Amino acid sequence: MPKFETVRHVAHSPEEMFALVADVEKYPEFLPMCEALAVRTRKERDGVTLLVADMTVGYKALRETFTSQVALKPAERAIDVRYVDGPFRFLKNEWRFEPAAEGKCDIHFFIEYEFKSRMLGALMGAMFDRAFRMFAEAFERRADQVYNRGAA
Repeated sequence: MPKFETVRHVAHSPEEMFALVADVEKYPEFLPMCEALAVRTRKERDGVTLLVADMTVGYKALRETFTSQVALKPAERAIDVRYVDGPFRFLKNEWRFEPAAEGKCDIHFFIEYEFKSRMLGALMGAMFDRAFRMFAEAFERRADQVYNRGAA
């Protein structure tokens, strides 16, 4: 099963980075290949916000929409994404925002996925792998813009 994991050290606080990643409706403005994102439901429970969202990703003539459940856990500085419906057999995505020296943050990003169709996996797999590698950079650039600071 394809997976990607990275840790990025950024010049923003864990709270700032959590807020930026949690603002899923803004993803089409800056995230590579994210063409649309619509939140279907939003519920608050015990300090956790649960979203169900549809994300449309595209590359050239290929377009796919998938639904996921997003658990925003500010007290834990964590975001967990679980697959609900779409072209995947499996998708799991985790974000962790750890405090670092001087008010900075280490972002732990993990994603693991498998397409239902081998053909779709072959067509989109390499593109997805490349996109996931660009995601961390895209979020860091977005944070620099939103919080008006340079990179670490």
